[in-house]
Amino acid sequence: MEELKVYEDKMNKTLDVLLSDYGTIRAGRANPHVLDKIKVDYYGTPTPVGQVGTISSPDPRTLVIQPWDGSLLKVIEKAIQTSDLGINPQNDGDAKVAVRNVRRDAVDFVKKAQKKGEMTEDDQKKAEKDIQELTDKYIKKIDEMCAKKDKELMEI
Repeated sequence: MEELKVYEDKMNKTLDVLLSDYGTIRAGRANPHVLDKIKVDYYGTPTPVGQVGTISSPDPRTLVIQPWDGSLLKVIEKAIQTSDLGINPQNDGDAKVAVRNVRRDAVDFVKKAQKKGEMTEDDQKKAEKDIQELTDKYIKKIDEMCAKKDKELMEI
């Protein structure tokens, strides 16, 4: 359906942003201690990142921060970005959320079109199926990009 092309374009732009973000990841030996001076606002108190989650280095080039409180993820990302470390945190979940938001918009568009009588219920169901297939395709591309970047970062 040609009207859905705009939503595929939005999903493509999400991949472009993820690819751009991946291009800024610096290579080198990861050391969890570089985050020791990073503090986040935890219920009004400046708290070191290491005290609000687990920091690990699964390979020589990656640091993984797993906050104990999921609501701190954005706060931790912002604290790292505004620090003078020159590290750009990556969260592959953001790209997937963006694609799913585009899917939601596309499904809403189709439902409204069906309610206005611009398409039949059968056409609506087919369009929703096409939208889901498109979403699955882009989620798979994101997973592939993540796997490729992980492999690239694992090379020494």
